[in-house]
Amino acid sequence: MQKKIYVAGMDDDATAAKVDAAVKAVAGVTSVVSSAAKCQVCVDFEGASEDAINDAISSTGVMVVG
Repeated sequence: MQKKIYVAGMDDDATAAKVDAAVKAVAGVTSVVSSAAKCQVCVDFEGASEDAINDAISSTGVMVVG
């Protein structure tokens, strides 16, 4: 499954890298690409819960929008 998640507070590439690392650590995530310029995180996953992915994003200080 693929999901595009919009976020607030991901202002630079360093923060985007932290978000990538946190989401990649979630079991079942197969790929993740974060874009500070677009304020979004694109995640491919199978078996991972969307709540776990959102929690991983939030753990970096970035807020999930929507």
